[in-house]
Amino acid sequence: MELPEKIDLHLHSTVSDGTDTPAELLAKVRSAGLELFALTDHDAFKGCAAVRALRKEGDPAFLNGVEFSCQDGTGKYHILGYAFDPKTEPIRRVVETGHGFRMTKALARLDFLASRFGFRFPKEEVRALLALDNPGKPHIGNLMVKYGYAKSKELAIRKYVDQLKFEAGYVAPEEAISGILGSGGIPVLAHPVFGSGEELILGEELDRRIRRLADCGLAGVEAFYSGFSAEQRDEVLSLAEKYGLYVTAGSDYHGNNKQVVLGDTGLGAASGRPEGLRRFLETVLEKRG
Repeated sequence: MELPEKIDLHLHSTVSDGTDTPAELLAKVRSAGLELFALTDHDAFKGCAAVRALRKEGDPAFLNGVEFSCQDGTGKYHILGYAFDPKTEPIRRVVETGHGFRMTKALARLDFLASRFGFRFPKEEVRALLALDNPGKPHIGNLMVKYGYAKSKELAIRKYVDQLKFEAGYVAPEEAISGILGSGGIPVLAHPVFGSGEELILGEELDRRIRRLADCGLAGVEAFYSGFSAEQRDEVLSLAEKYGLYVTAGSDYHGNNKQVVLGDTGLGAASGRPEGLRRFLETVLEKRG
């Protein structure tokens, strides 16, 4: 089986916090010359159906994807799911749970900004925000810039939005892993080195996290990532080999909401392809038929 060379398995659209519609994203994927890609919107896979409906003969191969924001007593995790059946109950249940938490947090953030800083928005803007599939911090940050409460989206989030701390309201990583597996998918830990905010997870702590999640059914790690240094990439690759995990590659492209180039996974700078990546590609391409 000939395996694709140019891949990007971590992309976001307007269904979550990206700025490209699924149609615009597909056009950019074509222009970038990718051979395989996945749409991994936060707590949503609605965009995957849109991409599938838009694909034409000769287009790059495509995988259903999703990204769950997870948290438990040991920290925050982002769990990616690939090649699942979106019609099945396990994955739909986790998506509904994650979406519910996301809507609750959006309302809480708006209330917090009004009560703490006096930042209020017109009712029609709030209605439009809450009508989005998955409103998040970037949407609120952009709204703050529009009404002059902050000079940039990044400053709005860091200085104001992130001042509200949540004690609950996250999917547990075990719940996300179970839902993905229950729908025939492959659960993968996104950007394992990055924790909450600017926190870095390295050494023994990274080993413990990956081992614990692997014991819960985690099948892979995103070792090639736009924000990784060569040293971080190699540490994740080493742990993937240690625990027999798949390896994936993703840019985490969000359109204009992040300074990340579509297709920039760090894979091109690597010499050769690790066994874990080859096994992942073989597995998902076989699942696609």
